[in-house]
Amino acid sequence: MSSMTDVRELRLVLTVPDFDATLRLYRDALGLDVEAVWESEAGHVVLLSAGAATLELVDEAHAAEVDRLEVGRRVAGPVRVAFRVDDSEAVAERLEKAGAERVGGPVMTPWNDRNVRLETPGGPQLTLFTPGE
Repeated sequence: MSSMTDVRELRLVLTVPDFDATLRLYRDALGLDVEAVWESEAGHVVLLSAGAATLELVDEAHAAEVDRLEVGRRVAGPVRVAFRVDDSEAVAERLEKAGAERVGGPVMTPWNDRNVRLETPGGPQLTLFTPGE
């Protein structure tokens, strides 16, 4: 694996219809830390820290398989956000109270993760995963 890269950070930028509700879901319910806030007459931006970032590229066949495992059918769009958490079921319950809707799980995947799939209001689907021991 090459260590030569100019990339120092990955940011996933979500444009959401209900900024305040989405901020409450990610900041308050999921517990992401606020790194920076920018506000002006042109709008609002909040940068939330989500730990280490990776870019996962999957083909349509694998995306369909993950959807089948987590939900039972193909449901996700081209972007799905996955968060590694200590207890996927407990975090999912918190996010449901904050407005997310569970669409699948918890399930144990063939790669030994316990996954829960959620639909967020106005945003992409979330997979919460807890690696098995």
